[in-house]
Amino acid sequence: MSVAGSSRRARPRAIFFGTPQFAVPCLDALTEVADVMLVVCQPDRPAGRGLTLTPPPVKVRAESLGLPVVQPTKVRVPEFAEGLRALGADFALVVAYGRILPKAVLEAPRLGCVNVHASLLPRGRGAAPIQWAVTLGDAETGVCLMQMDEGLDTGPVFARATLPIDPDETSGELFERLSEVGADCVRRELPRWIDGERAAVPQDDTMATHARPLVKADSWLDFSQPAGAVHDRVRGMSPWPGTVAVLEEPGRPPCRVKIHRTRRLEATTPDGALPGQIIAADERGVVVACSPGAVAVTELQLEGKKRLRASEFIAGRKLADGARFARVQEEGA
Repeated sequence: MSVAGSSRRARPRAIFFGTPQFAVPCLDALTEVADVMLVVCQPDRPAGRGLTLTPPPVKVRAESLGLPVVQPTKVRVPEFAEGLRALGADFALVVAYGRILPKAVLEAPRLGCVNVHASLLPRGRGAAPIQWAVTLGDAETGVCLMQMDEGLDTGPVFARATLPIDPDETSGELFERLSEVGADCVRRELPRWIDGERAAVPQDDTMATHARPLVKADSWLDFSQPAGAVHDRVRGMSPWPGTVAVLEEPGRPPCRVKIHRTRRLEATTPDGALPGQIIAADERGVVVACSPGAVAVTELQLEGKKRLRASEFIAGRKLADGARFARVQEEGA
């Protein structure tokens, strides 16, 4: 007697590596196409003003799905790779885990490890591809599914999806869109790779660029740059580390200001205006000269104060003649 469904192929068995919110949609997608045997994420970290020990978003989601979670403090010890190998998984999916995996871990699953990388490789190898794509003014980016090797995002690619970047979009906004694109790739392309329908193609190393990790000093805003570059840095560094400048006004002490949003203006810089000089404060926002061009600061925050729209800031503070934004100079900004 035949049993209904007995000829149905078993679902592949997978391990998931991921930590931040960006990885959560991919975890959800993976559960739709594979049996997730284990979720690996980084340890809980202090967060918020009270530095309360807080679990990463992937852990929270995994536990809500009833999936087992481990949070190793070390991944380069033999027993960790041995434990993964003992699971007998077909493959592992790695999405913004936050640590470089050694060869023994990469080879633990039968088919190795696949990475969801948020750039159009080989452009944007490294830790911060989304932020640098925005900061450099790229018109498009995307997601790649890549078979992992020991290099930094150097493995062969078997799927990619392209996404245009809006000229006013922040990195935080792009993160959300790319996370969903990545999840769609996992649903659509990962089963095809498992079935041998998607061949991985080596990257062209001569076209590679490096998206290094962000540091606090990347927040320093320099209005001596062209208006487009200033605008792109503001949105590229949002939400972290943000961008900051020093407001200098005659008769007032210098004040550090967070620049949250800008808009690039088509108007040319008035003759004689120096980079950083505030040339208008009107319905467009706080208009600042660049070199060349100008940007309108539309959201800003004085040190120790709340975030304001430019209209609110202008209504509550009359800017003195000669006011300007200067670049932060000291370390630790």
